[in-house]
Amino acid sequence: MILANYISDLLYRYECVIVPDFGGFVTNKIGAKINELDHTFYPPSKQITFNSHLTVNDGLLANYIASSENISFEKASNAIALSVIKWQNQLQTKPLEIGSIGVLSLNENGQIIFEPNHTTNYLAASFGLSTVNSPAIKRHKEIVKPLVPIDEKSTKKGIPTFIKYAATAAILLTLGGVVGTNIYQQNKQEVLFANQKDALDKKIQAATFVISNPLPTLELKIVKEEKVIKPFHVVAGAFQFPENAEKKVNELKELGYEASILGVNKWGLTEVAFNSFSDKNDAINNLYKIQKSVSKDAWLLVKK
Repeated sequence: MILANYISDLLYRYECVIVPDFGGFVTNKIGAKINELDHTFYPPSKQITFNSHLTVNDGLLANYIASSENISFEKASNAIALSVIKWQNQLQTKPLEIGSIGVLSLNENGQIIFEPNHTTNYLAASFGLSTVNSPAIKRHKEIVKPLVPIDEKSTKKGIPTFIKYAATAAILLTLGGVVGTNIYQQNKQEVLFANQKDALDKKIQAATFVISNPLPTLELKIVKEEKVIKPFHVVAGAFQFPENAEKKVNELKELGYEASILGVNKWGLTEVAFNSFSDKNDAINNLYKIQKSVSKDAWLLVKK
């Protein structure tokens, strides 16, 4: 069993994948970007980091392995524990390559350093998109030739006098006709507008009425409530029977939690959450608090 392959599969669907007693791989979405030096466009992706403090078993990885290999949860947990021992031993002597996820190594202080593999994009929404390199566009300046001034004396010299007089007369006649037509059209429109105004005034006078006791004006204030999306859930457990899930919700509400039923997962179990959050950091902090004081089996679920 290659543990790195199962972790890689889960990173496409979840924001955090914890390897018990080893650490957690956390993803953060980043938008599209461009490298102005080599003119390369990069699609949106998930940035992967490693947190060595996330060691508490949330059941996600073991459940996925158990369903994929058709084995029990205990056998899947034991297989994970054996792989973790091998990883820890290898880190003492050389860097550890976690499949296509990245490379882990130890620094001088014995701390784990993670170098992610940037060639794999774990954002499912960007499936099929790849980096694109576009060469720089070379712009050519257009040469504009200056205008050559015209010599008025040389132009006028070649035009006979009678042609100039004939052209002037033609222009005056045209202008006179246009002005006369415009004046006629303007007078016609003024008469038409005046007739329409008189007819409209008569209709308004005939339709005018007065309300002696008008009703008071009502002011309605509508408050629009925006629904807050909470995709991060601290899971308390999954139950085969729905009535047990409802009983668990009531118990958690009596303890002060904003408990709720998240729905039925692909294994047919009804999931119940301690609390739900819109911010991932708030959800992780609440998870640590619950694991230390209430239930070590609590785990984080991202459900959009």
